[in-house]
Amino acid sequence: MRTIIGIDVGGSTTKIVAAKNNTLLNPILVSANDPITSIYGAFGKFTNENALELSDVDKVVITGVGASYVDKPIYGLKCESVSEFECFGRGGLYLSGLDEAIVVSMGTGTANVYSKKNGDTITNEYLGGTGVGGGTMIGLSKKMLNMDNVEHILELAEEGNLDNVDLKVKDIYKHVKDNSLPQNLTASNFGKLSDVATDSDVALAIINMIFETTAMLAVFASRMKNTKNVVLTGNLSNFKLAKTIFSELGKLFDTNFIIPENSQFATAIGAALL
Repeated sequence: MRTIIGIDVGGSTTKIVAAKNNTLLNPILVSANDPITSIYGAFGKFTNENALELSDVDKVVITGVGASYVDKPIYGLKCESVSEFECFGRGGLYLSGLDEAIVVSMGTGTANVYSKKNGDTITNEYLGGTGVGGGTMIGLSKKMLNMDNVEHILELAEEGNLDNVDLKVKDIYKHVKDNSLPQNLTASNFGKLSDVATDSDVALAIINMIFETTAMLAVFASRMKNTKNVVLTGNLSNFKLAKTIFSELGKLFDTNFIIPENSQFATAIGAALL
């Protein structure tokens, strides 16, 4: 086997990577609203940047929500569609170096799988998910902030203050001395939205709500499967704020949140490794 190309076709981005003799080539990401355009654009850019000829490629493995649009070979190459859950589970274990973990795909929505390696076999059990994700961030930001550019939203959020938006445990139990709950734990997202809250405060609160929802579902899943390791993958895992927010939540709930290098490419990597 020479080279297998893995392509993850998402709602707004397409990621592509290749496994060449079990060694990964540098992945790339392209943005396009049309899945066919993004697939062919990503393929051409990737093969050019990695000096790959079509004769070097054995087959293409495609996954993600846009995989259903591909019903014929790509540039004459054999094309196989595979389950997204199998791919990001496998990719999450590969990137983290773990043999067992809850792997979370943080994309337009969010999905959790329990991934476990037994010898050369990897099993992935889908545990459910939520509609809260990147689509939520863009939709709410467009309505509340009149912004839908992800980079601009993230930049705005860096100056935000959650105390002007979220209701915390400390706000409820101000006069209870023996309360054992962490004081900075969120009691209600947007539960204390102040009239003086700035756009930066709201932007941060939107992102924080999404990350907290994702984190708690992962915590429940990890406890159910008796593992403390949670691997975060997908576009949202690559946000600068993700590392800070998940690190704090990990301390609160005794969970090891891991954001490996190239986490946004986990699904494409899993496809290539299949």
